[in-house]
Amino acid sequence: MKLLRLMFGVFAALLLLGSVAGAQTDEISAPLELIPWSPLAAPTESLPAWQRYSRAMTEVAAGTPVIALLIDDMGEARAWSQRATALPGPLTMAYFPHAPDVAAQVEAARAAGHELMMHLPMQPDSADEDPGPNALVLGLDDSELDRRVLAMLDSFTGYVGVNNHMGSRFTQDMAAMEMVLTRVDERGLLFVDSRTAANTVGERIARSLSIPALRRDVFIDNDSDTGEITARLAELEALARKRGFAVGIAHPRPATLDVLEKWLPEALARGVVLAPISAIIGRDPDVDVAQKAATP
Repeated sequence: MKLLRLMFGVFAALLLLGSVAGAQTDEISAPLELIPWSPLAAPTESLPAWQRYSRAMTEVAAGTPVIALLIDDMGEARAWSQRATALPGPLTMAYFPHAPDVAAQVEAARAAGHELMMHLPMQPDSADEDPGPNALVLGLDDSELDRRVLAMLDSFTGYVGVNNHMGSRFTQDMAAMEMVLTRVDERGLLFVDSRTAANTVGERIARSLSIPALRRDVFIDNDSDTGEITARLAELEALARKRGFAVGIAHPRPATLDVLEKWLPEALARGVVLAPISAIIGRDPDVDVAQKAATP
């Protein structure tokens, strides 16, 4: 199985090299150098999970725009999720804990070279929105909230961290988020605040617990119009070129996938480097990696 995955990774790299070589590179000031990505190594138990299950990434030259693209809501719509895993990467795939046959789905995403996260359903502001089964909602007693968190965290393995699905109400509650993130900390995971609410406290509490934490920069497909999706991707790339890195969130929807299938090879040809979310941790000066490098 390991040999097959290695062969798949080499084959995928050759395909990507061919696609980049045939693309227009007028905007590139120097020849494009593909960044080699190693297959997932055997887990090292002495490392926290966010490093243990991370994708290896070589150093890139200063000034190289690095983008971490999270694909949320993975697993419920099987056909669209499978189409997302076929995208060039590495991307970061955030799977619902309640997705059908989720263990097999995440294993396929790992084999395709992507990094994994868990997408935790949380209470939105609107009662008309359904975050999913057994969502984390305010008003639960502590024991039930904790039971739901642990059940989600145990639903599959091999992931580097968690981010919130919906949660515009839940992520504003300090006590509830501290309870959830304490469990995240115990597992040695990282946290990405999807920022579904302007007053979210998720990232702040995660950092107070010394959890490696990041925030979403750009939502790619709040509007399903392909022109708007393309514009948001351009915004993401511009931020990465200005700051050095950027974090975007998209979803496995037909219009989004149509745009990404075209945009990703073109972005690579322009010199953009795709990174798993764990690789962005070391690029964010606000995150002290050394605090989380020891055995949890």
